[in-house]
Formats: sequence, C-alpha cells, structure tokens
Amino acid sequence: MKYAAVGPIAVHLPERVETNAQLKAEFPSWDLDLIFEKTGIASRHIAAPGECASDLAVAAAKRLFHDYDIDPRSIDFVLLCTQTPDYPLPTTACLLQSRLDLKTSVGALDFNLGCSGFVYGLSLSDGLIRSGAARRVLLLTAETYSKYIHPGDRSLRTIFGDGAAATLVDAADEPSLWAFQFGTDGTGADTLLVTKGGARPAEDAIKPRHRQRWESALYMDGPSLITFTVAAIPQLVESILAAAKTTDKDVDLYLFHQATLKMLDQLRERLSISRERFPVVLEDVGNTVSSTIPILIDTLRRDGRLKRGMRSMLVGFGVGWSWAGCMWRETWGK
Repeated sequence: MKYAAVGPIAVHLPERVETNAQLKAEFPSWDLDLIFEKTGIASRHIAAPGECASDLAVAAAKRLFHDYDIDPRSIDFVLLCTQTPDYPLPTTACLLQSRLDLKTSVGALDFNLGCSGFVYGLSLSDGLIRSGAARRVLLLTAETYSKYIHPGDRSLRTIFGDGAAATLVDAADEPSLWAFQFGTDGTGADTLLVTKGGARPAEDAIKPRHRQRWESALYMDGPSLITFTVAAIPQLVESILAAAKTTDKDVDLYLFHQATLKMLDQLRERLSISRERFPVVLEDVGNTVSSTIPILIDTLRRDGRLKRGMRSMLVGFGVGWSWAGCMWRETWGK
C-alpha cells in the first residue's frame, strides 16, 4: 500500500494589494489601529473584477509545475476546494483539466468547504492514494471571498483576502498523515453564509442568526464563530492526540487555520501552547479561507522554521460549521 505525502506547495496571490492605510483614507471613521489589534491583518490581496478563483488556481498550479519541474501529465487526480466557483455548473475542476493541459484520464472534482477544506483535501488525497486510484494528486485551494463583500463592509473587508495554493500530494512508502478527525454541526450554518446564487428561493433561504448590519452578500457573525471555535477546537485537538496515541510534547508545531489574531490567541491560550509552537502568518495576506494552512506551510518552509521530520498538527475550522484536523510529519525538502 502507498500513502499520501505532502510535497511542494506554490502560492499565488492577486496583484492588487489593499492596505489598512488605504482603507483609512477611504473611510476616515474606521478605527484601523483597533481593527489591526484584533485581526492582526495589515493588508490583503484582492482579485480583479474579472479574476475568478479558477484563475488564481491555474496560476498557482503553473507556478508549482514550473518551480518544481513537475510534468502536468503526471497528475492522476485534481481536487479543487472553493466556495466561489466560476459557475454552478460545470465543475470548475473540469475546466482546470483543460487549462492546465492535464491528461483526459485524470479525475477531477470540486468540493465546497471553507476553512477546514485543506485538511479535508489531504484526507481525500490520502484515500485516493491508499486505494490505488491515484499516485499523484494536485490539491488546489482557491478563494475570492471579496466577490461577496460590499466595499463599505468594515467587518469583512478588513479580514478576508483572496488567494490560491497548489499542493502536490504524492504516493510514498511510509505514512506521514494520520489521525484524521472531523466535525460537523449544521446548526451553525446561519453564522457565516451566502444565500444568493443557489437554487433555493430567497424567501426560503437560511436567515442570518442576527441582524445583517452590512450590505454584503456574505454574512458573518464573528462572536458566535469565536464561541463555537473555542468550544469545539480544544476537543478536536484532544481527539487527534488520542487517535494518534501521542501527547502534546510530541507535537513540534500547531498549524491552525489563520482566521484572525484574536481568535488564534484565544485558542492558543485555551490550549496552553507557546507562541513559538503556534505560528501566525496573516498580516500581509489576511484570512484566505481554505488556503491559509498551505500558505502557512509554504511560509514556514521558506523561513526554515519547518524542517524535515518535524511533526505538526493541522487544524481547520469555520463555515458550516465544519472542522477537521490531523497529524502530519514533514517529509519534503532537506
């Protein structure tokens, strides 16, 4: 049996950068110093009006192929995690097969998950490889939440950034991903949602949990999300450690979805994890939804903080409510 191994990662961010200073000039009444203190975000990359998640995914994949000398025809399966697909149909991953010149025998599918999506994608990749259905999986995470955000929405515009990551998941002889754990609670669907664009009529759609203060298509109830996260994620961490038959002292790094600094600080303190073992990388990119963890991994690799053999816990959580985590041993690089 073969096992999934996380290989090289390539990140693509839109050209346009939106800084807090620019927002302050546009909206003088916004207290950007206080907002930065809570979010930890100073700037975000924003997709151009005609630029979609698929465009970001293509750019990330092409960078992966070029920078790491990967033959696109060697890909057996492409997985795309996005909540901003080009169309309701066809499947965006099918369009990527053509745009990336992947072989027509490739498997291709989209899955609609947000902040837990990268961990889900690794689990799906691991299953495909263990079953023998694929040896090389291209896992793409791409999001353009800015399409759902009204320019005057202070609560969302200061947090979410657009971006994509391409992760190569290869077959290996030894397992490096294990102890996958998942959680789902659909009663939290009313805390982070977009109801426009689907088949359900507006009069029958899920209603936001509280009053919708902003005009954005995207609604977010930040306090409820923090309450959910602080309650569910410590239990998830315990479940992963138990499933892995290990303890906290054997975890080198905790690599969590990069939501906001306030949420991450509350989780870190609740779990009694030192800052050195709980890296935060969102100041210059914001919350990029399903791409935050691969961006974090790529940054730590480039900075030399993530070395071969290190054992990390990967944890994603958010919209759905959906949460997922696993243990991961770094096997790529020197």
